[in-house]
Amino acid sequence: MRRHGPFLTMALYLGLLLLAGCHGNQAALNSKGIQAARIERLWWLMFSIILGVYVIVLAWAGTAVFRARTHRSENEIPPQVDPIADQRMTRVVGVAIGATVVLIFVMLTSSVVTGHAIANLASKNPVTIDVIGHQWWWEVHYEATQADQTVITANEIHIPVGQPVVIKTASQDVIHSFWAPNLHGKRDLIPGYQNALWIEADEEGTFRGQCAEFCGHQHAHMGFFVVAESPEKFQAWLAHQVSTPPPPSDPIAKHGEEVFLSHPCVMCHTIRGSGAGAKLGPDLTHIASRMTIAAATLPNTRGNLAGWILDSQSIKPGNKMPPNPLKSDDLNALLTYLETLQ
Repeated sequence: MRRHGPFLTMALYLGLLLLAGCHGNQAALNSKGIQAARIERLWWLMFSIILGVYVIVLAWAGTAVFRARTHRSENEIPPQVDPIADQRMTRVVGVAIGATVVLIFVMLTSSVVTGHAIANLASKNPVTIDVIGHQWWWEVHYEATQADQTVITANEIHIPVGQPVVIKTASQDVIHSFWAPNLHGKRDLIPGYQNALWIEADEEGTFRGQCAEFCGHQHAHMGFFVVAESPEKFQAWLAHQVSTPPPPSDPIAKHGEEVFLSHPCVMCHTIRGSGAGAKLGPDLTHIASRMTIAAATLPNTRGNLAGWILDSQSIKPGNKMPPNPLKSDDLNALLTYLETLQ
């Protein structure tokens, strides 16, 4: 069996490590915000120090092994203890210990400075967003001075570029963890306790986030998206989300609304203006405007939505939505109605 050299093995491990930090548009090493940039710089500093130490130790160990093999192959008698060599080795060990202490101090200081800088982001009038974790989806509230101006959505967070945003986090069931690596580090959501973090995006884009604390069977399917856009686009999006969708005018969509209100859908979801006001599941007032369904599990297409309505358990086992065996005409009408909720 062929054995790989130590440097090839190191290169393979390095490649796997870098791949682990990137997942499409969810990347800890591709910062798009002020805090994430500081975290990325700290990561590269620590990685460079640890990689340098690893290479030096590996080279030293390789040299020692090579010398030992050379002595054995030449049938040399092992050298006797040399006082001068012993003193030299003592000095080398002392320097190594001193360098280790200095490097640890550098990493500790850098970590403290980075943490302090991240915590110092603030604003007198920030965009305030409440994010509530559920098994396994995210409830998102945009706070407003008037109750009727509060925006409620799910699994998709819009923020303005270049403006500080405070995200208040909480959990309704178990411990979750809010993590949008392009913009910030992770923050735990603990039941009965409100936490907060500040973020500020420095360029437009759509960035994937994920629950980073194991929270049950569908933990891996508890994702979300952060959409960073210009302040003008953000305000336009916010104004649209505040609005109530007009009642359906198409006969098929009207029938779809009747299906929604006469089936279990109405027991779990809210659609403003329709009479549906339950809070157990995500608010569906503007569901057609969202990119994904089921917490970033599926693209928001008509086919995926149909499959989710009929039998969500086959897609995301263990979630709280029961199967809905609808007739084909009723399902088609319901989908047409939901597509009007832009």
